[in-house]
Amino acid sequence: MFNLFKPAPPIDRLPNEKIDSEYKKLRLQVFLGIFIGYAAYYLLRKNFSLAMPYLTAQGFSKAELGFALSAISISYGISKFVMATISDRSNAKMFLPAGLVLSAIVSLLMGVVPFFTSSVAIMFIMLFLNGWFQGMGWPPSGRVLVHWFSLNERGNKTAIWNVAHNVGGGVMAPLAVAGVAIFAGMSGFSQSGYEGVFILPALVAIVFAVVSYFLIRDTPQSVGLPSIEEYRNDYPSATKKTFETELSTKEILFKYVLNNKWVWAIAFANIFVYFVRYGVLDWAPTYLSEEKGFNMNKSSWAYFLYEWAGIPGTLLCGWISDKMFKGRRGPAGVVFMIGVLIAVLVYWFNPPGNPTVDMLCLIAIGFLIYGPVMLVGLQALDFVPKKAAGTAAGLTGLFGYLGGTVTANALMGVIVSASGWNAGFTLLVVSCAIAAVIFALTWNVRGQEVVKNQH
Repeated sequence: MFNLFKPAPPIDRLPNEKIDSEYKKLRLQVFLGIFIGYAAYYLLRKNFSLAMPYLTAQGFSKAELGFALSAISISYGISKFVMATISDRSNAKMFLPAGLVLSAIVSLLMGVVPFFTSSVAIMFIMLFLNGWFQGMGWPPSGRVLVHWFSLNERGNKTAIWNVAHNVGGGVMAPLAVAGVAIFAGMSGFSQSGYEGVFILPALVAIVFAVVSYFLIRDTPQSVGLPSIEEYRNDYPSATKKTFETELSTKEILFKYVLNNKWVWAIAFANIFVYFVRYGVLDWAPTYLSEEKGFNMNKSSWAYFLYEWAGIPGTLLCGWISDKMFKGRRGPAGVVFMIGVLIAVLVYWFNPPGNPTVDMLCLIAIGFLIYGPVMLVGLQALDFVPKKAAGTAAGLTGLFGYLGGTVTANALMGVIVSASGWNAGFTLLVVSCAIAAVIFALTWNVRGQEVVKNQH
């Protein structure tokens, strides 16, 4: 089975006159492959949240369903690291679609077979599996990005690719609603047809998995092309050395990732970036309704605007890090996190009765926070050899999800319940400041210069 995932071997180089046209065609093709494929992963990430009202009506409590839902964040955070170590030694063309199909199968089982939503324990196991397979999306995408796009363009390209999760997350809800309408009252399904929130997105995801398989190519060398550094004359060092050797798991972990102080720095930064991201996002509806008098309709609009404002913000952040700071990601991270801090302060101290200001603050926070989210993953790719990129990004994801997301949900709830919203906002402001300081530590660090020093 593991032979199926082996990296695609290099083949004889194409004639020189064919290289430029083939490179341009395949760069667009593989980028579309990982964009479509990763967006499709998000069709299967949050479905359970939409099914929860229907499951509550069946007798499950909010606490039980919340416990089941936590399985996705826990397993996804672990898997993003563990599966990344496998992905770095695998063919992205096979690895990304395989994870997507496996995640879709889990979703289909939950929709089609009543047994798989019959108890909290079974739902926890299924959602844990789904989160695990979801962890197979980011690492192969990172492998493709570092092999097909060179250092001085990678910020912009990674930012554009990163928008895939906003696109996939935005499409999921209407697709799930359509699924409910299709399966309502159909023989073998409940009267409400809630099973459709699992079934229709899963079927669409399988189609996109097939599309991604046909679009993605593992490395330029596997299709007879030179390395991206040679093609664009954009080398990580003056010696014009590229790092193309496939590495063992031991080398990836202990030579390039776990002993790399810069990877650890951004992994810790990710805890605070994710804490702010989800501390604001997940608690916005509750805070706005309790403190600012928003109704559910207004709160849902605020949630929507927060997410979609992240698209232009991410693109701008990637462009700034490439063009203004010449491949240094730290300065852009500092600028954006200071902006987030200011917006959080205004959001906090804006008195009730000014809903427009609250909305604008949430748009500003959404616009600014997704840039640093993207930069952490990008720096992980920059700070290690290409063959270790997924593992480095997986380590930062592990810290972000387990340290940031889980804390944002659990700790914010405990702190706000015990000491009020001011205490919660104090945590958010401190987190913004800490993230900005850690980004500042990487101010003068440019991409693969770290790798050069490790050889």
